[in-house]
Amino acid sequence: MEWLFAGLGLLILLLAGDSLVRGAVNLALRLGIPALVVSLTIVAFGTSAPELLISVQAVLQGVPGIAIGNVVGSNTANILLVLGFPAILAALHTSACESRKTYIQMIVATVVFIGLAFRGVFDFYAGLLLLAMLAYMLLDAVREAQMHRRMGDECCDPDLDEPEGMDPDMPWWKIIVFLVLGLIGLPLGADLLVDAAQVIARDFGVSESVIGLTLVALGTSLPELATTTMAALRRQADVAIGNVIGSNMFNLLAIIGVATMVGPIPVDPEFLKFDLWVMLAASLLLIPFVFFRRDIGRTWGIVLTVLYLVYVIGVLTC
Repeated sequence: MEWLFAGLGLLILLLAGDSLVRGAVNLALRLGIPALVVSLTIVAFGTSAPELLISVQAVLQGVPGIAIGNVVGSNTANILLVLGFPAILAALHTSACESRKTYIQMIVATVVFIGLAFRGVFDFYAGLLLLAMLAYMLLDAVREAQMHRRMGDECCDPDLDEPEGMDPDMPWWKIIVFLVLGLIGLPLGADLLVDAAQVIARDFGVSESVIGLTLVALGTSLPELATTTMAALRRQADVAIGNVIGSNMFNLLAIIGVATMVGPIPVDPEFLKFDLWVMLAASLLLIPFVFFRRDIGRTWGIVLTVLYLVYVIGVLTC
């Protein structure tokens, strides 16, 4: 039954997150906020809303291991599984995307995150630092995108000027319905999933951190996996690596940053010994694809996917 509740909670989270994005995007555009700003802020926050609500709910319920596990596990899954599995079906032509700068920013965010974790707790001050880094990177992204636009260059993300869910003809009542469904569904889904995850952890005799690293992280990475898989099959995966880099950076800075505003998040010593270093190692695996502009072919896809399966098995059996 708890697995059913976990699945139901995840489904509600994903649907509510999509609803919130659609409502917020069209509300912002109706209010005259530039599409560029909407893409870099509202869409980014909205698509990460399920992970954010899970982390906040986990802190409120006294199981912070799920919060950190969700972020660390999602970042590892995004690189090894979300890029690996689709590449087995069809090569990801990631060489078409210039993402060196954002990749370096992601590595910096990862190193800072690990450094803060060695303090033993993500507290209010650590959260402020993470959010300050996020604000700087968002402002830098806006500035650079505006510069490319003035120069007439194409931005790495061709969909940046058309935010996901944009509908110029959407009536006001539908915008309000999307917003209400999103705002109600997100906390409801997060509560169901976190409660179910605690019971599953007790039933299997594992820690909440392990459930966060595996069940919760994999569940919240499913939309990215589905999107990248379809893009690979349609030969439209040129910006897959850029999307993963942006998602990982947002997870590190925004989710834990906001969650610390609710309460301190103690760090399980196991994260310091193993999981954080796996996340960093997975991030460094992207160097050939970012700096040497290599495509992620089927061989690399198999390697990345197998590495993820080995990691999950190792987490569950240790």
